[in-house]
Amino acid sequence: MPPQKTSAAIVFAMPIEAGRFADRVQDVRRVESAGLWFSEGLVHDRPIAWVVSGAGLDRAARACQLLIAGHRPRLVIAAGFAGGLTPNVARGSVVQPARAERVGREPVDLAHGDSTARARPLGIVTVDQVVRSAAAKSTLAHDTAADLVDMETWGIAAEARAAGLSCECLRVVSDACGDELPPEISDLAAARSPWRRLGAAISTVGRRPSAAIDLWQLWERAVIDSRSLADALERRIAELPLTAP
Repeated sequence: MPPQKTSAAIVFAMPIEAGRFADRVQDVRRVESAGLWFSEGLVHDRPIAWVVSGAGLDRAARACQLLIAGHRPRLVIAAGFAGGLTPNVARGSVVQPARAERVGREPVDLAHGDSTARARPLGIVTVDQVVRSAAAKSTLAHDTAADLVDMETWGIAAEARAAGLSCECLRVVSDACGDELPPEISDLAAARSPWRRLGAAISTVGRRPSAAIDLWQLWERAVIDSRSLADALERRIAELPLTAP
């Protein structure tokens, strides 16, 4: 059976990023392959597919490659949360960077980047670890001139480029440049399954009881950010042609 052709293929890193969007998709079908769950369905009558890759560049790139092979999308979208590196991006805002960067690698241009009311197009840099502190964010902004940071976008964009496809990036700013993230956030992001994330959270609270408040606040904000992301994705998909060329 030939691969199913879709209007857009979306790569999320974490389930919380995809959750509210998935609730809006009609006629959902899911299939497991290579240890990942791939989903497809309809949004405003446009066939779309998505996958939750897990955090990190290598996981995202591999998931994107499989998603492209299985669904032949017209467009790839890297979607999820990102950290702010400069005051240009406020916490909770939805942004569309125009350039994906990776230190030591060639930048990748992103389609449909948002330059409205901005002095220059936004850039996002992909790193290997969660950037937690305001000081580390400031240093990274100085070294790269990027406005945003995440752990997946460059890998997704590079895979899309290798396949001859356009890649867009839709991110909600989950923490601003001056925000400090709890130290346990790195372990939670690295956990590969919901059970491991739960175990990491329980272990965190056991070591540092005050972390319960920090983690709950992060969760509350993530739920709100997931809704904002779902709204933005739904609007973007509604702009796509009804039929693929």
